[in-house]
Amino acid sequence: MSVIYLKACGFVDHPQFHDGATRRLAGTMLWFSQVEIYYKDAEGAFHRNLINITEFEQYIKILPAELQPKAKVQMAHICTPRPPIKMGDRIINLDQPRVMGILNMTPDSFSDGGAVDDDIGLALQAAVDMTANGAAIIDVGGESTRPNAKLLWEGDEIKRVQPIIEKLSATGAAISIDSRKSAVMQAALGAGARMINDISALLYDDNSIDIARHNDVPVVLMHAPSQSSNPHKNDGYDNVLFDVFDWLEKRVDEVIAAGVPRERICIDPGLGFGKSLSDNLTIINNLALFHAIGCPILFGASRKRMIGALSNEAAADNRLGGSIYLAMKAVEQGAHILRVHDVAETIQSIHVWRGLRDAALTARAE
Repeated sequence: MSVIYLKACGFVDHPQFHDGATRRLAGTMLWFSQVEIYYKDAEGAFHRNLINITEFEQYIKILPAELQPKAKVQMAHICTPRPPIKMGDRIINLDQPRVMGILNMTPDSFSDGGAVDDDIGLALQAAVDMTANGAAIIDVGGESTRPNAKLLWEGDEIKRVQPIIEKLSATGAAISIDSRKSAVMQAALGAGARMINDISALLYDDNSIDIARHNDVPVVLMHAPSQSSNPHKNDGYDNVLFDVFDWLEKRVDEVIAAGVPRERICIDPGLGFGKSLSDNLTIINNLALFHAIGCPILFGASRKRMIGALSNEAAADNRLGGSIYLAMKAVEQGAHILRVHDVAETIQSIHVWRGLRDAALTARAE
């Protein structure tokens, strides 16, 4: 079967000096001058080419006929600005990177289990601090999904998340519920959450997609190799980058067909879920590929095991440097939302990056 993938590359600091030779990436503050094209023809031969933007229209004319429409659609997705995320009365623009702060109401999460546990006052203060430091969204979770974590009964999960969401909602914060269970989603939305972040991409629970559609809220569809009680179960990949891309593209199409519009869908490649260190690094190095799906990209590498694996097995609470670097690697490929534990430090990094971009985009020719 013939397949094709387009990835923006050749990023340019000063697009204002190169009229017609660059395009803007998905409405972000990045402009690119080249596109890397990977395709497999009907005979199974694999091709990989690097094309200047100025040559793209001519190049696609020599592609196999069955691939030309898909190439045009992917390029349109890469260049189309992502609409703002609407979370109730809150509007979150995606023209620059936004931060989602993690609030785990769990005793056993891999990096901060028990940090707030069931202390509502402590949890509320942590969330308020994150919003004060610049978090656009607070992602509240009540079940650990680390490897070998036990499945939690939905009633217990609701008891963990509902009270803090009610308190936090009263502050006006934009709140996401991190859950794969429809009953938890509904309880959280009733308490004031206005986004669903589901590691199973609305597949674990058959009722989840109805909850998302009927409540008219944005959803994050994450890739995991299994939507069973163990999201890390993996039978292997042929090519992790293209396998994850294909899975997310197909799932986005299915969710749209089920009645959730594209403008309410974000995608997450699911770093660390059933993926080796090599798999994770491949996805991060090629994150820009996922713009071709046409949805905002959420990136979550904060404190993950890969950082420890690359830094002398640093403990989860000692991975700030690696977390910041990976976040900014994602920003420099156009990630729209960063899901992080360390909000203040990530926001500071984004501010410095934004200063550099502003200076580059307003520079004048000598």
